[in-house]
Order: sequence, then structure tokens, then C-alpha cells
Amino acid sequence: MIGIFDSGIGGLTVVRAIMDVLPEYDIVYFGDTARTPYGNKSGRTVVEYSLQNTKFLESRGAKIIVMACNTASSVATEAVQSRFDMPVYEVISPAVDLALEKSRKNIIGVIGTRATIESNIYERKIRRRRPDAKIYSAACPILVPLVEEGWISKPETRMIVKKYLHPLKVRQIDTLILGCTHYPVLKNVISQKIGKKVRIIDSSTALAGQIKQFLADFPDVEAGLSKNGQSEFYVSDVTPQFEKTAGMVIKHNIKLIPVDL
Repeated sequence: MIGIFDSGIGGLTVVRAIMDVLPEYDIVYFGDTARTPYGNKSGRTVVEYSLQNTKFLESRGAKIIVMACNTASSVATEAVQSRFDMPVYEVISPAVDLALEKSRKNIIGVIGTRATIESNIYERKIRRRRPDAKIYSAACPILVPLVEEGWISKPETRMIVKKYLHPLKVRQIDTLILGCTHYPVLKNVISQKIGKKVRIIDSSTALAGQIKQFLADFPDVEAGLSKNGQSEFYVSDVTPQFEKTAGMVIKHNIKLIPVDL
């Protein structure tokens, strides 16, 4: 199985992308909805949660781990890689690769949780490859709860998105990285508020492509994955709204199974 975890249900955007390019592979997903959002937690806590999440996915048969959470990717990748003997993917590097490919003027904006933005992980990775790039970041802590509650088209959400994006818009960025896997759910609103000339970078598609290439390059790993086209969706807390929002992201109704870690 391909194991995927996120702080909530936003990581289902990554699940959807992987389903699109690898439809025959079995997937197990864990959304830590009881402890979301991770973005306002300490780095130590996020590392602890990430290790617990990975252990659970391993117990369900995962042979590859995808950290579909930018906050966890920014502070816990090394810890997860050092503790578990399996391939571990994070969502930040694919987003950086795609942003550098698409940016015309090297003026790049990043939005994410407080923890992701304060880690400066995107800025460090971009400058390592393109030192002359201009990078502007904005923490958007309220967007994750809005997505989790399904407030996708509410006027209040549109107003908050506009306020968060204003400092980046006046900098005339040409590319915007969605530094949280919840944010693609708000992609239409974000695109409208930042302007149609700005290219929106969603790492889920690029990440799915990288996993597909990895499996082609390492047939021994690929052979160990189950291929029944089945998916399991676990969460640490479940509400009718979570299931409704999850179904909207995956594009069909799914059953969220509550578990205690």
C-alpha cells in the first residue's frame, strides 16, 4: 500500500492526484482531524505526531509514506526518514521544482501555516537553486479550519483569502505556491483574488508524478505494493461535515473510519 497522512482531510488532494496517475495501487490514508491544524503546534509536537501517523500507516501495510502535510514536511521529514526503513516523500520539494519551472520573473509567493512559513523551508530550497529569486511569504492560519468545515464558497472565506493575499499581490508575484495541501480546495478563490496572471503551484500533481517515476525506477519496491485499486480512509475524529468535505475533494462519497493512535 501507499500510505499518506495529513493533519486533516486536506491531504486528500494528494490522494486524488495519486489515484489519477496510479489508479491500480492500494492506498491507506490517515487524517489527524482530532489534532488539526498542525500549523500552530511546536516543531517537537509535529514530529511526535508525524511519527505516530507513520507507525499507524505502517501497521496498515504501507510500504511507501507520503507526508501530505507541509507543516510536517517542513519540520519532521528527517525524523520520519531516520525511524522508518521505507521510502518517504514530502510535498515541499515537488512544489519548489514546479515553481522554478513555471516562474517567468523569479518573483515567487508562498502561503502556508505559521509553522511552515516560520520554518523558511521554501525560501531555503528556492534560494539554494536560484539565489537571485525574490520570495515573499504569508502565513494563512485560518484557511485550514475553513476547509475542514467546508466553508469553500462562503463570503467570509473570500474576504479572508483576499486579506491574506494582498501583501503578495502588491509585490507583483508571478507564481504562488500553495504551501498547504488544504489550499487546493480553495484554488478557485485564491486564483481570483491573486489575479489570473499569477501561476498557482499545487504540489500534489508533481508529487504523484515523482512517485510514479520512482516505482518505474525501482521495480523491487513496486513489486511489493498491492494493486487492487482499493483505498482505506482513517481519521482521528469524524463528523458528518468531515465526510462531506472529504467526498468533495475525492469527488465521490467515501467512508471515514475513526481510530485512536
